[in-house]
Amino acid sequence: MDIAMVTAGTLDIAVELHGPADGPAAILLHGFPDDARAWDGVAPVLAAEGFRVVVPYLRGYGPTRYRDAATPRSGQQAALGADLLALMDAMGIRRALLAGYDWGGRAACIVAALWPERVRGLVSGNGYNIQDIAGAARPAAAEQEARYWYQWYLHTPRGAAGLEADRRGFCRLLWRMWSPGWRFTEAEFARTAESFDNPDFVATVVQSYRHRHGAAPGDPALEEIERRLAARPPIRVPSVVLHGAEDGVDPPGNSEGSARRFAGPFRREVVAGAGHFLPREAPQPWVVSLRELQGP
Repeated sequence: MDIAMVTAGTLDIAVELHGPADGPAAILLHGFPDDARAWDGVAPVLAAEGFRVVVPYLRGYGPTRYRDAATPRSGQQAALGADLLALMDAMGIRRALLAGYDWGGRAACIVAALWPERVRGLVSGNGYNIQDIAGAARPAAAEQEARYWYQWYLHTPRGAAGLEADRRGFCRLLWRMWSPGWRFTEAEFARTAESFDNPDFVATVVQSYRHRHGAAPGDPALEEIERRLAARPPIRVPSVVLHGAEDGVDPPGNSEGSARRFAGPFRREVVAGAGHFLPREAPQPWVVSLRELQGP
């Protein structure tokens, strides 16, 4: 594995690189709260099969940095999609397989929906991840609202201060709640928790959860992308949705209607025994799905 810093759009993005530089590209995108270690069971396997595997650290995580102090520390969905497209452009990747979950799944879905000519295939954790911000005021079932406690907490000054004061404690609790059957070690968590020390982690996370509910303004530079996303565009590239059966924040029933958002070849798989941190808990379905989408 090699590590590189790539200047892409408003960021210097840290990426981990596996496999031959001339292989078919596969970009693997982590979620919140996680980092590139999410893909340690996937990236080496694909690299050994000849893929050019790119594993970035998202904005606000690990060594990735904003290039300009004036750039809004925004975790909104348009920012994640714009970052991915800028990274592909900067690395000269014309077309790639995309795989991601949570924030990373959102970035992958956005690029697949808005720039399908750049995407060979998509593997998305937990379904169609483009947010319906206009509809965010509609309440969900009480059980789902309770699962989102952390989002409401981060809407408050107390919540933002709580995350700043104890990033590790906050994120460790989410790991335990969201993947209740996963017995991760403290060393495993600590290795990823270093990424939460990024100086812009808290600001980016807080803005992400406030923006998606209409409680914080977005980056003005991203308004056109948000306008396009507001139409909830269909995803027309060949796609696979993977969903952990034991997901403690986004249970598999939430993706049962995914097919209507995907206009191309599509399948959905519920992965038994796994929770929200699906690439860590069950890497093999990701490998199988990416092979399938690449084709012979």
